[in-house]
Amino acid sequence: MNYTIKEQYNCVIFEFKGKLMGGPETTRFNDKLREFIEEGKKNIVADLGNVTFMNSSGLGALIGGLTTMRNAGGDLRLCRAGDRIESLLIVTKLITVFQNYKTLEEAVESYQKKSKE
Repeated sequence: MNYTIKEQYNCVIFEFKGKLMGGPETTRFNDKLREFIEEGKKNIVADLGNVTFMNSSGLGALIGGLTTMRNAGGDLRLCRAGDRIESLLIVTKLITVFQNYKTLEEAVESYQKKSKE
């Protein structure tokens, strides 16, 4: 589970790369989320545009991240899921749990709309 982190407007963006399969990196991911919560940063976007494969452990890491963020009053939204990853989200019905956007810009803007309401 490789990723880079950047911040854009009021969002923290995790750009995942390669295979999203859980493992020890899942703990590191959750630790980073908790750090962001402590800093008051609760709008998270998981950019899946460069993910080539995801297994159940990878899905579990995203679900765990979503739960962590929602329990803290935030959210974790997905964007740029390729056809294979989007099919996996549909088959597992997780597409109804996560907010999923076609582009990174749409995902970031969705938080802007939330803050204006």
